[in-house]
Amino acid sequence: VEKVEQQLAGLRIARRCEPSEEPAYLLDIDSSAPAQPGSGRFVAVSCSNQSIRVYDRDTLRCLREYSSHPGLLSGVRFAHACDSVVFSACSQGSVKCWDVRSATQKPVQVFSGYPSNVFISFDVSCSDLIVCAGTEKVEKDTFLVFWDARGVTDCASTTKEPLGVYSESHNDDITKICFHPIEPNLVVSGSTDGLVNVFDINKDNEDDALISTCNSDSSVSSLGWSGEDYKQVYCVTHDEGFCWWDMAQLDTEEPITLLHVLDVRESVCAENHGLHYLVGGLYHEKAGKLFLIGGTSTGNIHLISCSTDGLSLVGTLCGGHSATVRSFCWSPTDESLLTGGEDAQLLLWKPGAVERSLTKKASLKISSSVQRRVRVHNTSLKSRKK
Repeated sequence: VEKVEQQLAGLRIARRCEPSEEPAYLLDIDSSAPAQPGSGRFVAVSCSNQSIRVYDRDTLRCLREYSSHPGLLSGVRFAHACDSVVFSACSQGSVKCWDVRSATQKPVQVFSGYPSNVFISFDVSCSDLIVCAGTEKVEKDTFLVFWDARGVTDCASTTKEPLGVYSESHNDDITKICFHPIEPNLVVSGSTDGLVNVFDINKDNEDDALISTCNSDSSVSSLGWSGEDYKQVYCVTHDEGFCWWDMAQLDTEEPITLLHVLDVRESVCAENHGLHYLVGGLYHEKAGKLFLIGGTSTGNIHLISCSTDGLSLVGTLCGGHSATVRSFCWSPTDESLLTGGEDAQLLLWKPGAVERSLTKKASLKISSSVQRRVRVHNTSLKSRKK
């Protein structure tokens, strides 16, 4: 574990994407699994200007941009078995799916919701069979909507109706959905009502499907699975709290709560840099360890180790971003980290990367020219937001 912590703390910038003509916050990142060993990979990013950008994973060169969206996007996900198919949910009540190898701007599939649905979260099961999206609360209703995702790549631009919905388990906006990494029938959802619900969607109805309800006591901003065989669930809240539960203890007398920290900013002493916010969690399968990623408004990234005894700072990645980091994606294959932020930058971090490839003088030149470009992004973003 110590070696892994040193490796994470030793991540350095290997690549930066070229500045975009239209700077935007980078809100969510996903990376495709390589189709064959050694083949290229893609990175998809959802942006605040309602577009999805697709990059080459190795060079961070922008390959495609899908910008014909009528509403705000919530997240991007690649299919697990097909490295060129990418999904995104939209606030206008649909989940769309593109094939990034195709030159067309048209989605290959549209999963349509019900008329009042405003989707703000979604995920795709590890078997690629089911898509699930969560809605904002409309009047008194909030839904988890499910679709059959089979045959996505072989039918051109067809629209699919939902398989069904869950409507009883949350009573406010469903902010996050995460399918289990190896059990396609398990899904966890989090909401601004503070509840984190685990479902087995193979069951016949919503009541039977609800395996567990955990209460974070706050609005859920991010969640995921961790632990051996991914039997644990963790969540981060909008007020920078952290909860961690062990589902393996559900049928035992043992308590299921592994850790509950009301405000991570107070419990993790991030030296002089401070800790301003959390982005989410990262389960390191090789080390069998859960980490949190947080940061500062000036772009520093803090890596935080989780144990049942508490949280501790592992290291800080500096000199990359110049504003709040909004998204990240961890790649276990090459132990690298992609990060995106409000400075419109997409960065690829690898263990010891910069020291090997740049002399000190060159690295200083590069960072100063990037700082100049980034300042322009910041001012343009601020003026456009007003």
